[in-house]
Amino acid sequence: MGSIGVVGAGAVGQTVTATLVASGVCHRLLVVSRTIEQAAALTADLDDMRQTTGSPVQPEARRAADLMGCHAVVIAVRAAFTNTRSDDVRMGGAAANAPVVRALATALRGYQGTVLVVTNPVDLMTRLFAETSGCPRVYGIGSNLDSARYRLTLAHLLDVPPTAVHGHVIGEHGDGAVVCASSTTVNGTPAPVPITEVRAELRTRSGRISAGVGRTRSGPAGAVLSTLHKALGLVDGTEELTAEHRGDWLGIPLRFTDGQPVACLPALDAGEDAQLAATVTKLRGAYQALRRPAPSSTRLETT
Repeated sequence: MGSIGVVGAGAVGQTVTATLVASGVCHRLLVVSRTIEQAAALTADLDDMRQTTGSPVQPEARRAADLMGCHAVVIAVRAAFTNTRSDDVRMGGAAANAPVVRALATALRGYQGTVLVVTNPVDLMTRLFAETSGCPRVYGIGSNLDSARYRLTLAHLLDVPPTAVHGHVIGEHGDGAVVCASSTTVNGTPAPVPITEVRAELRTRSGRISAGVGRTRSGPAGAVLSTLHKALGLVDGTEELTAEHRGDWLGIPLRFTDGQPVACLPALDAGEDAQLAATVTKLRGAYQALRRPAPSSTRLETT
């Protein structure tokens, strides 16, 4: 694989880039940050990793305009803000992150590769980037991480291997996440899902991680790597990703074959269907507040 770009040199961007260097998934890794000094510092650290591990990946500090030739671009930017919300926490970054994502999307308008958005609230930021940039292949990382956490949690609760669990979390990466319990199976058989315990774990897991180490980073990085393999056609498989579906943007399972996605939503019971409808309405309404043009002074500092 030729080149992959990563925008953002914070905690998540650092972990994503380190994961990509360790994986050897590309030959060139183009790193963009607010300043060229930040990007250069991260690439120097990654270059040390490359030498010690024998990785074939060459990290390079670049500008946003240099990403147009990449096979894929990962958006892991985060504006400087303090999130004071105690519920619906991921939505707390909407107003702060929207101008940064909008500016980056403007800089990459017309890009034809694959874009993976990690920035929260990821469902809104994915739609904002896609509609501003006009890029045809834009996906959000979020519901796949929720789905991985769901399978891991259910496996622990039922005392089975995680590989035995097949189930999805869809809708929003946040409080509006829909656990598809009715279609979940264990070893191919419908499974009893202790939904109260599952929802409690999904609701608190990210906060516990952040309280202990500052921010979730390894999980998102793993989700990025897994999705890149499928979106770039390296392997076939399914990922739960934010994507356009019937005019709205939300997390849905996408089955990739040779890099081409097809939506494959599971069957929902009446309660899950109502939850998903409520989530769609919530995301649709929240997005309207982000459609106002950015102030003229707003720009992406990725020099």
